Amino acid sequence: MRLVLLSGGSGKRLWPLSNDARSKQFLKVLENDQGIESMVQRVWGQIESVGLSQSTVIATSKTQVDMIQNQLNNLAELIIEPSRRDTFPAIALTASYVYSVQGANLNEVIAVLPVDPYVHEEFFSRVKDLEKVVNESNADLALIGVQPTYPSSKYGYIVPKEEDNTMGFSKVSRFTEKPSEIMAKELIEAGALWNCGVFSFKLKYIINILEEKGLPVQYDELLKVYDQLPKISFDYEVVEKTNNIVVIPYDGYWKDLGTWNTLTEEMGTNQIGKGVISEDSANTHLINELDIPVTVLGVSNVVVAASPDGILVSDKEASPRIKELVGDFDYRPMYEERRWGWYRVLDHTKYEQGNEVLTKRIGISAGKSLSYQFHNQRNEVWTIVKGEGVFAFNGKLKVVRPGDVLQINVGDLHAIKAVSDLEFIEVQSGSELIEEDIVRIYMQWDEIEKECYALNK
Repeated sequence: MRLVLLSGGSGKRLWPLSNDARSKQFLKVLENDQGIESMVQRVWGQIESVGLSQSTVIATSKTQVDMIQNQLNNLAELIIEPSRRDTFPAIALTASYVYSVQGANLNEVIAVLPVDPYVHEEFFSRVKDLEKVVNESNADLALIGVQPTYPSSKYGYIVPKEEDNTMGFSKVSRFTEKPSEIMAKELIEAGALWNCGVFSFKLKYIINILEEKGLPVQYDELLKVYDQLPKISFDYEVVEKTNNIVVIPYDGYWKDLGTWNTLTEEMGTNQIGKGVISEDSANTHLINELDIPVTVLGVSNVVVAASPDGILVSDKEASPRIKELVGDFDYRPMYEERRWGWYRVLDHTKYEQGNEVLTKRIGISAGKSLSYQFHNQRNEVWTIVKGEGVFAFNGKLKVVRPGDVLQINVGDLHAIKAVSDLEFIEVQSGSELIEEDIVRIYMQWDEIEKECYALNK
């Protein structure tokens, strides 16, 4: 069996930590034995523990590649969408990759699940059971349904048919999406399960769907027309149009950590980052990514979250409404993780004359490097503040250390590699300061060195 993790989306339900660049699965707020980790790091560790990591791929968008590679140390194989087209195109692209690039047999079972469920390890043992269920049931789709613990209106429900099945699965009668709590109670009494977004199928089922739609089944060819595919969910395009579906129950811990009130229930600590919470602030959480302390005094059942993107102070029960209030915010992300490290925007000023100045603090992990690149619309000044690195500039290499100031003008080729963990302050100035103003020449440091040595022979 092969496993596909879907890592998509962006959102503001966990603002100000989540934004258009950093989805909830990348927030490092969950405790482990070594410190804190993100949801994607936690799930990957669980997959490794049950021996599934070598047969797992992650389907994601271009904007999340650097963050996944950084957090998973380049251990995961990625299927990268050219553009965001929802879950059906993403799964179709992944199926074509598994079929035409990896050479999987058409009868191989594929299991698909979100990258961020909060579950215990036995959940993934249940995922492994899907292979046997698909083969024994001859169903087109097999799902996992979670035994509900209360009548929630936040989840979809899977309603199985009333039948005695000794093999542990039941045929699906229907689906009900986010019912009222009254209806949810009736569904639970009728044996309904929460839909946790996990489903499996034989590879040939999706390949046949692509052929019926006249779409390429070869990965390279599907990539070429990917932008033309409709933005449509797998549930709508496949699940709702499939009659032969079975479900197996999971009677264990499962939770969607999609809001501040549910996330803080699983954090394990009441405080991350600088600050203090008074003893009379019961059930209050502080998550602070800023370099200044935050003091919380005499308020209970509250979440306080501070990041370069903003500050949230919210009653926990009210916190799910945050998306409604900040949905129209159109600011650039102020913090991002990349394959080489991270950056934080310290200041961004636009002047009346049309000039802009943007100041960043940039951290590069030891052994990592920026690409060899140039800009068309901005000048930059770098001031090294920590560590040691090698600076490539217009075909020449030099060692840089704290206190060194590097001037980079429009059109100058430049890159830097961190010998030890490196940090510098970057001040950009120009008419339009956007991330897209980067023309990359080489991505790998050995290619950059080779180019510089060749020019200086």
